Amino acid sequence: MVAIRSAVRLQLEKIEPGEKVIVACSVGADSLALSYALAIEAKKRAIQVIGVTVDHQLQPGSGEQAERVAGQLSQMGISLCEIAKVEVALTDGMEASARRVRHAAINTVREKHGAAKIFLGHTRDDQAESVLLGLVRGSGTRSLSAMAVESGKYLRPLLGITRIQTLGACKEVGLVPWHDPHNDDPQFLRSRIRTQVLPILEEKIGPGIAAALARSAGLLRDDADALDEWAMSEFEKIDPRSIEISQLTYLPRAVRSRMIRAAIYSLGAPQGSISAEHVSSIEALVTSWSGQGVVSLPGGVKVERLSGRLSLSPKED
Repeated sequence: MVAIRSAVRLQLEKIEPGEKVIVACSVGADSLALSYALAIEAKKRAIQVIGVTVDHQLQPGSGEQAERVAGQLSQMGISLCEIAKVEVALTDGMEASARRVRHAAINTVREKHGAAKIFLGHTRDDQAESVLLGLVRGSGTRSLSAMAVESGKYLRPLLGITRIQTLGACKEVGLVPWHDPHNDDPQFLRSRIRTQVLPILEEKIGPGIAAALARSAGLLRDDADALDEWAMSEFEKIDPRSIEISQLTYLPRAVRSRMIRAAIYSLGAPQGSISAEHVSSIEALVTSWSGQGVVSLPGGVKVERLSGRLSLSPKED
């Protein structure tokens, strides 16, 4: 528990005494250990911790489990705990859909209480799994860089802590974690990576794979941040509705593709809707022009090449 408390303490230094923070807890070992450390360390800094647990209503007895979470948090000294009951509409798979509504529910609680930050219990193992998920899906640098310790309103102090450490910490202080059966359900890709792929890699290649993947995520995040910053500085120089081809061709593709995405989203395409295939079709208008027609994108955005310019138009009202 010492390492976990130290990691939590480091992040609490960013928060002013008297402020409030949210801790998301499912009573898995990771979030349970995080909550326990926060309850102790936040009190020393006069920071109020508010617990939130999300009842996805996907399993029988989920409501009772949520009540047990609130009870355990109360025993730690986190007396205020909100149970957010949500309904998961399946739009792009169970995992992604549940994550979306969960984050929305947690953020609603944060806004209600005026909390400064939301603490999440992701560990180094989660980081490694995220890198492998990105590789399997053929994602770019940003996706492979996985999660950051600090990302906007979210803080993940345990990204340098292993799942074995959180289990040991819970045992050390007498906490009894609950194991979500969904975490081992092979129908979910992340579950297969956690229970089948990573163990095989550790067995066949050697120990330390999760740590190596997490290190790679950190290095890739540095690269992605630098490329994003470069792309945004270039994006500020253009009119996203009409971009001179010459303003794009001299740039590296990694920067150009980021500018293209930014231009599309600025015209009203839903965030996250533009795929690598979409960007490749527009990239071809810039570097492999042979008279291609209009490229139609999510949100009604259209892109075409006209008189040496990349012309983007929003959805017609």
